[in-house]
Amino acid sequence: MSKTTDFIQQETITGIVPMTSKDRQYSFWDLFLSTSGFAIATWCYTQGAYVAQYLTFSQMLINIFSFNIIWVFIECLPTLFAVRYGIDLWIWLRAVLGKRGVAFLSTTISLANFGWYAVTANLFASSMIHLANNFGLGLEKGIWAPILGTLCVLLGTLIALGGPEVIKGINRFMVIALLVVGLIIVGICFVAVPITDIMNVQPAVQGDLSPLERFMISGEGNVATAFSWSTQALILPRLAKSERSGYWATSLSYGVVAPFFAATGGVMALAMFVRTGVYESDPTAMLSTLSTPTFALLSLLLVAFANIGTQGTGSYVNCMIVKSGMPKVSYKLMVWIAMIYVSALTIWGGVEEYFGSFISLAAYIQGPIIGMIVVDYFLIRKRKLDLRSAYFLDGHQAYEFTKGFNLVGLSCVFVSLLVAVLFVYNPLTKQIQSSIFLITTGSGFTAIFGGFLYWLASLTPLKHYMIKDRDQVTI
Repeated sequence: MSKTTDFIQQETITGIVPMTSKDRQYSFWDLFLSTSGFAIATWCYTQGAYVAQYLTFSQMLINIFSFNIIWVFIECLPTLFAVRYGIDLWIWLRAVLGKRGVAFLSTTISLANFGWYAVTANLFASSMIHLANNFGLGLEKGIWAPILGTLCVLLGTLIALGGPEVIKGINRFMVIALLVVGLIIVGICFVAVPITDIMNVQPAVQGDLSPLERFMISGEGNVATAFSWSTQALILPRLAKSERSGYWATSLSYGVVAPFFAATGGVMALAMFVRTGVYESDPTAMLSTLSTPTFALLSLLLVAFANIGTQGTGSYVNCMIVKSGMPKVSYKLMVWIAMIYVSALTIWGGVEEYFGSFISLAAYIQGPIIGMIVVDYFLIRKRKLDLRSAYFLDGHQAYEFTKGFNLVGLSCVFVSLLVAVLFVYNPLTKQIQSSIFLITTGSGFTAIFGGFLYWLASLTPLKHYMIKDRDQVTI
């Protein structure tokens, strides 16, 4: 009996079994701190530095906060259902994509998402090398960066294996400390460099781009970042004790706290440009240059260990995404496989080199899914799902579709992606190909167009293929 109870508990917390109200572990503050700990990884500094090269100081702040707040607050709306029924939204997506469609896209998206954790691992390595060299050890980056980066991935893996309780405990301390550090960093930047000098910096990347084009290209980066949370943000809310706390804790973490740290990274990049004439995206290098030696050491240490916490949370949520598509695969096995994959990306070190293209391409896959799930949730299924079919119980096959693939939903994803790349914005070449981009951005277009196509399909005879669950819905 004890082994059976342990198995059920395991499949609830690190599996896809619906979580009952008595199993909910996270209050508003627990979820807010855990999600914020995940959201404020040092990739935020990298994102801020990327945006800072295209815009002035005031434009940068408007760009970072507006695009993130708008899209995050919209894409988090379906978390209300996730909290109410204790499931992650990938279970709902079985009604939109089909069982095997979820397996295919959840794996594809997680493989893309894990690139972020290679960035955090490399930043951990950079932080530790700076710390060591401040004490005169003289570590060579080419030799030690892969070793220390892999160590970060390993430590994060151990946290992921501990599950939500370990993640919650670590983030309670780490987030508060990092928030304080973030506020102090902003103050140091304005002390190290006059604020008027920071505000007078002109964009480094201009070329033939108009001011509006530069603003929207920066917006593309921020929309893509907002979308990068979406498929991951839909996992942790099922641990929340109430719908209100689940929605607001998730939205505020990704929509406000993460942009604050991105803006901090932008301010640091501008301050570094004023001080040295070079844009820098590595927060460890910026901290060492702009702050006092004592505070730089403390900040580098916190930044370094924040990346370990992010590795742990990120490994948990992304393995849970894959688990939604492949429920029979052991969670622990997934975590170990993820460790090997992220370690390989870390040793390669190429993700940061293609940062802007990387986040946009990942968002081009996630964008249509965001648009479709919002449309499906509010307009088509009207917040009513057949849970029996979602778990494929005997006699409940409403979401079987075509051998496990919802061909309409999958077509909407791929058509949106292709139209965006070919006719709106190519993230590989950074080529604006339509004035639509100047209104929606490329990633934003994929979400709007994907949702529109899915809604349009529901007005045709395809509706009978898409929606077969109305006579089975009991909630």
